[in-house]
Amino acid sequence: MAAKLSYWDYVKAAFHRAIPVPLLGAMPVNKMALGVFGVLGIANPGFWFLGAAAEVAYLGFVSSSARFQKLVQGERLAERASSHDDQVKRAFQRLTPPSQARYRDLVDECRQILGLAVSDGGSEVLQGWRTGNLNELLWLFMRLLTSREQILSTQSRVDRTRLDEAISELRQRVEAAEAASPLARSLQATLSIQEKRRENLETASANLAVIDAELERIEKQVRLIREESAVSGGPEMLSARLDAVSSTLTETSRWMDEHSDLFGSEDTSEVLSGSLPTLPSTPLEEPPPVPRPPRKRQVER
Repeated sequence: MAAKLSYWDYVKAAFHRAIPVPLLGAMPVNKMALGVFGVLGIANPGFWFLGAAAEVAYLGFVSSSARFQKLVQGERLAERASSHDDQVKRAFQRLTPPSQARYRDLVDECRQILGLAVSDGGSEVLQGWRTGNLNELLWLFMRLLTSREQILSTQSRVDRTRLDEAISELRQRVEAAEAASPLARSLQATLSIQEKRRENLETASANLAVIDAELERIEKQVRLIREESAVSGGPEMLSARLDAVSSTLTETSRWMDEHSDLFGSEDTSEVLSGSLPTLPSTPLEEPPPVPRPPRKRQVER
């Protein structure tokens, strides 16, 4: 759900609103008027009070207008939609080609579901709700793919066999060193670091297993929704299925937020920070588009 705008949000929007002026374009007329009253007030301070009263009356009239409030709400929704699309594109570009192909396949499945939903006679409101749920599934799928690649990248930089050998060697050196000596303390500190690295690898492996299971579950759930939509075509069934899937995946999103410190670099966390983004309530034509790689031309022999 989008955050509800307060009255002061409309007041600030009205204050910064530029009004179209013939032959001059959009201009902040109220700010210009305040400037004029400010200059006149140097000669007669009464103009300052007059300018302040005129500005308060202007802001109160504009910000209370239902038409203006709807305009501001629409602009905020458009900003959130644009921000979400940028997040998806940036995250998509960071994925490896196999993960990009996996994401595109899921997007295609979602588009097929929306195509079936359009033909089942559902209302625009229901269609928009379905699109929002599918976008949430896609966004969570993107987060899981990104987290999976970050864990695999970390694991690839560590040789587990050599790490185990180093830990075993350090333990022998600690036992051989004189107790409470500076050498023993130094070796023990190094041993603790290496053991912590191994513990992190084990935790990453456990998290990777959960991520792989969740990725597979999302893929199968979306495929099941598409198949059931094609067979029954009932909007009530489709809505209930999407609602159930969205509720169960909330737990996955919460789990990822709790373990966000294990999932990658600062650049990635900046792109995928926080929980699922707020999506526009107006129906989208399709889930966020993603670029497709150019097709390779076949060279004639």
